[in-house]
Parts: sequence; C-alpha cells; structure tokens
Amino acid sequence: MLKFLISLVFICTSSFMWSQSSQQEKLEQRKAQIQKEIRENEEILQNVKKKEKSALSVIIIQENKIKLKEKLINTTEKQTKLLNNDMYINQVKINKLKKELTVLKEDYAKMILKSYKSRSEQSRAMFILSSENFLQAYKRAQYMKQYTNYRKSQGEEIKSKSNQLIDYNGKLDVQKVAKQKLIVENQKDRLSLVKEKQEQEKVVKSIKKDKNKIASEIRKRQQEAKNIDRQIDRLIREAIAEANRKAAAENAKANPNAPAPKVSSSSSSRIILTAEAKILADNFRANKGKLPWPVEKGFVSLPYGDQPHPQFSSLQIHNSGVEITTEQGAAARAVFAGEVTSVIILSPVNKAVMIQHGDYFTVYQNLSSVYVSKGDKVSIKQEIGKIRTSGETGRTILKFTISQNTTYNNPASWLFNM
Repeated sequence: MLKFLISLVFICTSSFMWSQSSQQEKLEQRKAQIQKEIRENEEILQNVKKKEKSALSVIIIQENKIKLKEKLINTTEKQTKLLNNDMYINQVKINKLKKELTVLKEDYAKMILKSYKSRSEQSRAMFILSSENFLQAYKRAQYMKQYTNYRKSQGEEIKSKSNQLIDYNGKLDVQKVAKQKLIVENQKDRLSLVKEKQEQEKVVKSIKKDKNKIASEIRKRQQEAKNIDRQIDRLIREAIAEANRKAAAENAKANPNAPAPKVSSSSSSRIILTAEAKILADNFRANKGKLPWPVEKGFVSLPYGDQPHPQFSSLQIHNSGVEITTEQGAAARAVFAGEVTSVIILSPVNKAVMIQHGDYFTVYQNLSSVYVSKGDKVSIKQEIGKIRTSGETGRTILKFTISQNTTYNNPASWLFNM
C-alpha cells in the first residue's frame, strides 16, 4: 500500500511538472511572438515618423506598441510564477531525498558495523555449522545470502538517490539562473515601458493645440467612411440579388414543373443558397476564430464598432470593420476561398475588393492596385491587391470587413488571435 501511494505521488508530481514545462514552452512562444510584433511595430513607427505631418498617426502606432510591451511584461511575470512553482517542487524533492538519504546512510552504517563484528568467514561458517539440523542450516545460509544482497541493494539505493539529489540540485541551479534572467528582462521592459509612455505623453500634448482642426478631420473621415459603407452595402445587395437570380434559374432548370419562387422585399438582403454555396458558407462558418489575417504583418489600429476616439474621448466614432496598420508595400490577401463579386473604385487612389463565401462577404478596402477581377475564384491567403500608403501620414492601412448577407460581423471574432 505504501509503495502504491509513493508511486501515485510520483506520477502526479511528474504529470504536474510536465504540465508546467508545457505551459513554459507556450509562454516562451507567446513572448517570442510579442517581441516580433514589437519589432514590426517599431519599423512601421519609424517609417511613419519620417513622413508624418500630423502627430495623430504616431500616437495610434505608439499606443499599440505600449500595449504590446504591457503584454510582454505580463507574459514574463507568468513565466516567473511558473518557474517559482517548479523551483518549489524541486526543493521539496531535494528535502525529501535528503531525509531519505540520512535514514538510508544510518541504516547502512549499522549494517556495516554489524558485518564488521561478524566479519570472519569462520564466524559465518560457525553460524551455519552450529545449526541443530539441515533445515536450520539451510535457512541460516539463505538468511546470510539475503542479508548480503540487502546490504548491496542499500548501497545501490544510496548511490541512486545521491545521483538524483545531484540532478535536482543542478536543475534548481539552472532554474535560479533562468529566474534571475526573467527578473532582469522584466525590469528592462518596465523601464522601456515608462519611457514609451513619457514619449506618448509628449506627442499627445503636442496635438492639444490643434484639437479643433484634428477633430474636424476625424469627422470628415467618419463621413467618408459612412459613404463608403453605403456604397459597399448597395454592392452587397446587388451581389445577393444576382446570386438569388442564379439560384432561381438553377432551380427552374432542375425542376421545370415547380412554380417559380416569389420575389420578396427581403430577396436583396438574404442569399438563397445553392448546394455548392451552402457548403462554402458552412466551411467558412466552421473556421470562425481560425481565419488568417488579411495581411502578413500588422496590428489593429482601429477596432470594430462604436467607440470613443482613442485621443479625443468626446468624439464618438463608428467602424464597420477593423483597420489594420501594416508595413509599406504590403499586400492584402483573401482570408478564405471564395469568388470575387466586385472590384470597387472608391476614389482614383482607393480601390476595394469584395469576395463572396456562400452567404458571407469579406471586403478589403484602401488598395492602390488590384490583382484580381470580378468572377475570379480565389484561394485562402491569395494576394488580391497592394495596400495604399497615405502620402499625408505615411501609414499603410487596410480596412477589412466581414458580413453575413448585409449584417456586419466583428472581424476579431473570426480572425485568429486578433
């Protein structure tokens, strides 16, 4: 029973240690990803600073950098906490081994002393020969053999536990070094974060004097965004109507005697799915939360929905999708397989691509050039156009929307790790 309990404790401890190690690996991967995002953010920031006439874009990018550094500090703190747990477990094992070794060595010393007192072959032989009968002599011989084997096994166990103790002490030393490294990293990141926030405060103060001008510019851009949303909504309704006409024609061909479906007022706001379109829509829906980003690198500079402006809280802004700031020269890419239903000219320098995925639509705005045409079938991650870099701000921003029929969805719920 005792052996069973010891084995059970060992298995549980080993499983816990494996779980801790797995969590450490995941945190290390997450930290590496955050550090990569910080480097990319810094590249974008430096590029914008060279061209920026207004400080507003710098503030937005700088704000994202601050958030990333806060995530990095949080991840490092989680790593330190896990490491503390590992160190505690190792210390418990070391203390347990030390106690076991003390008991083993004391028992072994007693055995050696006893063996020394009866060390002569003659005394051992006399012990056997003085037996009253053969059976007793046999039992005494077996006892001597078992005693010798037990003493040998005790010596081996002492050696094994001593090696374990050396191993655990070595692991503990490595963990202490790793912990110290994490502490230094954390201190360095915290100092860097303080510096970033101080720089951010300076830039924020610098735009206060231009508040009215910037607020007017924001309102103007919001109105432009609303006009574009209306234009895209009209094109989505046209695409739905076209899809429904095709579905009706296919149905009439397959069932010539069936009555033609009545066209309702909602026919331009909801797609009647064909069998093929239903499969595509189901596949798209099944990948919710797992879709790739529409850019290879970048960060969300304006999230979805109604929200106060990041720098001017009195201004309420609306975003039908997400705005992703990326590097200059970056390409937009399809987040899923589908068919291009529209290539939209929003202005002489601003184009958009609409892709249908069953009854879902994804739209990619602010493209300077387009690589696809209406009717093209596209695959997941296929490049569909080059994202425009603003001559005024130096920022390269893709606006990305997802809708089911005419109802906009939050892209953060669909894209992986957004």
